[in-house]
Amino acid sequence: MFSGTKGVSATLVAMAVDRGLLDVNEPVARYWPEFAARGKEHVSVAQVLDHTVGLVYTDPEPPAGMLDASAHAAALARQEPLWEPGSKVAYHAVTFGHMVEELLVRVTGHRAGQLLREHVARPHGLELHLGLPAELEDRVAPVFRAPGYAISTFLEDPQRRAIVERMYGNALLGEELPANSRAFHASGLVSGGGIAGADAIARFYSLVASGELVSPATLETFTRTWSHGRDAVNDRPVAFGLGFEVQDPLCTYGPVEWAYGHSGAGGCLHGVWPDARIGFSFHTNEMLSENVDRRAKDLLAALAQCDLG
Repeated sequence: MFSGTKGVSATLVAMAVDRGLLDVNEPVARYWPEFAARGKEHVSVAQVLDHTVGLVYTDPEPPAGMLDASAHAAALARQEPLWEPGSKVAYHAVTFGHMVEELLVRVTGHRAGQLLREHVARPHGLELHLGLPAELEDRVAPVFRAPGYAISTFLEDPQRRAIVERMYGNALLGEELPANSRAFHASGLVSGGGIAGADAIARFYSLVASGELVSPATLETFTRTWSHGRDAVNDRPVAFGLGFEVQDPLCTYGPVEWAYGHSGAGGCLHGVWPDARIGFSFHTNEMLSENVDRRAKDLLAALAQCDLG
């Protein structure tokens, strides 16, 4: 799912809010005291979730690399933000997941993958995984990049391009895609390690919208716009709820006014049109650059022409 995973992660956080374990308006340090270092004592949970905290990469990168979520979380807790939290919005492509995972562990005692399995996937019969069991490994479709694949295609500034390269590392542009490895599939990375078919993801979003997973009040909180504008790093128009993407000026979520969900690298797009009460998922293993990819846009345009009443 690449970053389509973030919509699943956001739902797990919303479920923790419903259980009274977490308040998005409270400081992160209330639940994770070490996070208060370097002037972050007042950073709220909401600022982590709406991509305004200013920790877009881990500095220094832990020796164990991308898959060691706990090491990344510890480093991020010690790190100083690039800007005053809440003053700018920029997509936290990888660090979002490390911070959310640590918050979930602190308030529930369990990693996101276990929460997903026990409270969502198993009860509702969804083939949706954060940490793929070894016996399912041979069912995973390999991912490949189309010729000319590129990231952050809105960005021309070389200084910010360097930040993007530090943010993603070799996750998308290395010689070999880590996403095709067994280690990645097993990792359960909260920012991008989810594995599922399109049918399971569409059903997942239908469950979210129906109120079966998250209460209506909490869902309204998580899916209203909390941050928006030009991404301070990627120079792309963005709009975020709490962990979810919401409809943006590019109409990423089709020809509707209200939608939420999350996109993934290479063109995957998953979400829901609440007014039509329909969850959807476009899932592909051929990665195309955003500036040339029309697959999800065209499918959603066609869906809008259907009788959804």
